[in-house]
Amino acid sequence: MENGKIGFIGIGNMASAIIGGILSTNALSPDQICMYNPHPEKMQRFAEAGCAPCGSIAALSEKCSVIFLCIKPQVFPEVLRELKPAVANKKESDVLFVSIAAGVTFRNLQDALGPAYGFVRAMPNTPLLLGEGATALCRTENVSDAAFRQIADIFSCCGMVREIEESQMDAVIAVSGSSPVYLYRLADLTCAYAEAKGIDRETALELFCQTLKGSADMLLKSGKTPQALIDMVTSKGGTTFALLGALDDGDFDRTMQAAFAVCEKRAGELSM
Repeated sequence: MENGKIGFIGIGNMASAIIGGILSTNALSPDQICMYNPHPEKMQRFAEAGCAPCGSIAALSEKCSVIFLCIKPQVFPEVLRELKPAVANKKESDVLFVSIAAGVTFRNLQDALGPAYGFVRAMPNTPLLLGEGATALCRTENVSDAAFRQIADIFSCCGMVREIEESQMDAVIAVSGSSPVYLYRLADLTCAYAEAKGIDRETALELFCQTLKGSADMLLKSGKTPQALIDMVTSKGGTTFALLGALDDGDFDRTMQAAFAVCEKRAGELSM
């Protein structure tokens, strides 16, 4: 890369989390971070921290060798049309593009900007905002190991990172990208049930969240499979056995599988 500056087009929640992670871990100095957003007030917090706001996509592109596309899939065509001439004077090896948009494929990006550029796709999730995110990454063949490590290190400032194949990107949205939503929904249902039984909602939420944390640790550290852990807490005829029976009666597994499938399908539909 021709310089050490990275740029962010779009300063929403995800871009803010990534920049915040970089700054909180001192992975880069603030003056190495450029940003552009059509609403300047969204850049104010990071400008005050020393990051460089840019007045246009062209101005950002001129300064940066890594450009994060932190925008919604629906506005990608317009942004890419503006971005293409802005990077036309750069050698393909001197700029790397990172997209966090669901459904926007390497083919979409290559068709819009040129096939010789390097591209990385990222699928982060919202716990990135607390430095506890899970991000799946994939890359085009022309992205070097060193350049890819730089991107992985940036996302690592906000949580864990794993590399997958692009063919798996739509499916991983159900695994980690969108999956916080069903945990949040389960939390809401659990707390509502607790309230109806006279348990304080805040107490119920604290108990539920600690249960989530402990269960996650059991999955990661016990060495047991999910099914083995289910068996550990399920005594025939007991309370957990009855709970699982109700889930089976409600066709829980089929409902979740259908949710995963429609999530993946929608990601494909968002392709430009």
